[in-house]
Amino acid sequence: MTTHHLLALPLAALVGLTACPGVESAPEAPPTPVTADALPIAPGPFKPTWESLRQYQVPAWFRDAKFGIWAHWGPQCQPGRGDWYARNMYLEGHKQYQSHIEAYGHPSQVGFKDVIHQWKAEKWDPEKLVALYKRAGAKYFFAMANHHDNLDLYDSTYQPWNSLRVGPKKDIVGGWSKAARAQGLRFGVSVHAAHAWSWYEPAQGSDLQGPKAGVPYDGKLTKADGKGTWWEGLDPQDLYEQRHQPAAEFRDPQKIHQQWDWGHGATVPDAAYSTRFHNRTIDLIDKYQPDLVYFDDTALPLWPVSDAGLRIAAHYYNKNPTWNQGRLEGVIFGKILTDEQREALVWDIERGVPSEIKPYPWQTCTCIGGWHYMEGRRYKSATTVVHMLADIVSKNGNLLLNVPVRGDGTIDAEEEKIVAGITAWMDVNQEAIFATRPWQVFGEGPASAGAQISRQGFNEGKGKPFTAEDVRYTTKGDVLYVIVLGIPGKPLRLTELGTAAKRLPGIARIDLLGSTETVTWAREDGALVIQPSATWPSAGSVTYRITPTR
Repeated sequence: MTTHHLLALPLAALVGLTACPGVESAPEAPPTPVTADALPIAPGPFKPTWESLRQYQVPAWFRDAKFGIWAHWGPQCQPGRGDWYARNMYLEGHKQYQSHIEAYGHPSQVGFKDVIHQWKAEKWDPEKLVALYKRAGAKYFFAMANHHDNLDLYDSTYQPWNSLRVGPKKDIVGGWSKAARAQGLRFGVSVHAAHAWSWYEPAQGSDLQGPKAGVPYDGKLTKADGKGTWWEGLDPQDLYEQRHQPAAEFRDPQKIHQQWDWGHGATVPDAAYSTRFHNRTIDLIDKYQPDLVYFDDTALPLWPVSDAGLRIAAHYYNKNPTWNQGRLEGVIFGKILTDEQREALVWDIERGVPSEIKPYPWQTCTCIGGWHYMEGRRYKSATTVVHMLADIVSKNGNLLLNVPVRGDGTIDAEEEKIVAGITAWMDVNQEAIFATRPWQVFGEGPASAGAQISRQGFNEGKGKPFTAEDVRYTTKGDVLYVIVLGIPGKPLRLTELGTAAKRLPGIARIDLLGSTETVTWAREDGALVIQPSATWPSAGSVTYRITPTR
């Protein structure tokens, strides 16, 4: 592991830094190259190999930013029935298949292309939403550029099925980008479409029983079938990408999760498909100049069966400095990374958090509810989000939080309430979050052990619940912050700050952020003991600032 990712941590904090469970370091595989039709990559020091990409250094601005908000928003939000709708509507018996028939009709007659046609985003006000998120403390904002449903949400040269031509007839990424940059936020795009090849395979099927048994769904339609329809002139295969034999178990709703890295019986994408994805993504990067690029892939898109992802990463790292006065300020995220790959990319942990401080910057991506908007879905509270943020930041991570957007472009009243709660907490406690670094230990308390990460992450909520006996530590200069994950009802005992622990020199003063009340405390061999306050300046979590003697 190269030094550009390492913090000045004690040796104990560096023990046990291994790859994600189930991931082993491996020699670089020889992927299938894209075709001669691939756009050229920008010249520069980065080449499309893992070894070359390991030159990358995470920019300081990202380490300081800590918190971003994401609009994981596209046509699958239109039905209001939750995530992966465009796949599950083709799985006979699935609840989204049933709701699709009730709302739209049978998928042999009304497919996902027709859901796109009904999506208008008629109330979308990106300026209003991004301003709301900045007020809540977000330092960067993410827009979804495409999902596994394969619709490009931008002015796409290489995908005819894009949001300017169909659906809302709007440049979604362009609108978000303009709004984010007007607010002074860094702007990111998330790219998920590399998996459309496998993800849409159920659209090739048909019902196995009932009155529509054997009647094909619309996944194999071609341009010739569109005469006289609203989509005349478009080829559904540019959307569904089903010009191939599906995997043997394509009807199994769980099998695709085992095939995310193109193994376990997946039908492997051909070079033409990989090249189209490559060109779409290069086009996106060049037109919108994002500060961050998130790939919903193992390592990089289409790895290890194609070099498309390696080429895209090299292009981005070479091109980004031309927008930033010669400095590489960009960030690429990947999932399920080996130790070597974590030197080339920032590790994204989906709905999960490691149980220790990491020596390199990383990110948790999660959501207050589901990824795509779902009517009636229960949400995380503002307090839960704040506790997650403190835990993540104490371990050298950032939090990217999705606030689901309805099909019309608005968020609901409960979501507005949650964002307001985050805002209120940030107004009091943000100095303990932004531009901080991890301390010698991340924290202490009953919930410190955490839960095991599984591949992408997915250990969220599996550990002990946080209480007012749990704290997380962050630092800024020589100041130490103690973020309490609750409201203390009894004296707070911090064993890591007792004199016997020898972690902290003398204490000059302790302040409660947001309060002018004098904090009563005493330091013993076994613990620093802080007495409860008469009043508390924030809900759900409070922060003490400890200033050491000089």
